[in-house]
Amino acid sequence: MAEWTPKKIEELFEQDFHELGECADSINRENGNIVTFVVNRHINYTNICVARCPLCAFYRDVGSSEAYIMSTRAVLDRVADAVKMGATELHIVGALNPELHLEYFEKIFGLIKRKFPHVTIKALTATEIHFLSQREGLSAEEVLLRLKDAGLQAMPGGGAEILDDEIREVICPNKLKAEDWLRIMETAHNLGLKSNATMLFGHIEKPKHRAIHLYKLWQLQEKTGGFVSFIPLLFYPENTKLETLVGEKANPVDILKTIAVSRIVLRNFKSIRAYWISLGEKLAQVALNYGANDLDGTIMEERVTHAAGAKTPVMLPINKILRLVKDINKIPVERDTFYTILRGYP
Repeated sequence: MAEWTPKKIEELFEQDFHELGECADSINRENGNIVTFVVNRHINYTNICVARCPLCAFYRDVGSSEAYIMSTRAVLDRVADAVKMGATELHIVGALNPELHLEYFEKIFGLIKRKFPHVTIKALTATEIHFLSQREGLSAEEVLLRLKDAGLQAMPGGGAEILDDEIREVICPNKLKAEDWLRIMETAHNLGLKSNATMLFGHIEKPKHRAIHLYKLWQLQEKTGGFVSFIPLLFYPENTKLETLVGEKANPVDILKTIAVSRIVLRNFKSIRAYWISLGEKLAQVALNYGANDLDGTIMEERVTHAAGAKTPVMLPINKILRLVKDINKIPVERDTFYTILRGYP
């Protein structure tokens, strides 16, 4: 495996994107030419957030007519609906809401595991863990241990944005620093919790910042092996405070190049995800030939990207996922959160 440096990764962004795509796709072909997906549901438990990030269209202030906190019952009802539809994973993320204590999550996770023990709880970003640790006066490790005892099994990769503090100072100044995000992920991995990692791109960052981000993830993965999937998240400027600064979202060539570079660099990650919620179905399908080898899943409900202007559906049925994959002569495979293969679709 290559020994990467930020400079070497940055140089990849200067190469022809078709050649990058061929190189990235060859890695996936060597690994069976499969495209994985999971039957999952997203649950966004609150949109009240004190961080008020310029990059975000989802958050609302306390007292807003659009602000909400989901009750335990409301969460459990959504879980029950998801289980009826065959979900094996719950993706539970929200916002930095000072009204919600650690006990809120312990109660919800405990009830989910008692009622639906076979469903994996993948919940709370490193940002949310950092906020809870400050809120409760506990270390991140103590928060994670309590949540793990309650039923937490894995963590999503959100909150990473760009792991460069100069960029973060503009796009998410009230969130944790880059090194805090990495430290919390390392702590989670050391406790036996697997996680994903994201990168929000297509705003004010340059290729060098994406390169730094990918390098830091590659480096931590070499150390812990705790990351499972990498998700390049396309930034939607609509309805955010960055809209006038950013203008249009990234073009398809830039998107595909970023996905291809991610696959080439992060060979130590099991998958690079084509997140259809932000890419749209057609571009997500093309991305499967440019290094992506996972389509995320059915999702069933999503509020964060849609609040910023995404016009994609809220759910992608399994039959549509299968068609997207088979139409480009790849092999669809259903997985669980940890990339254990559950079934193939010949």
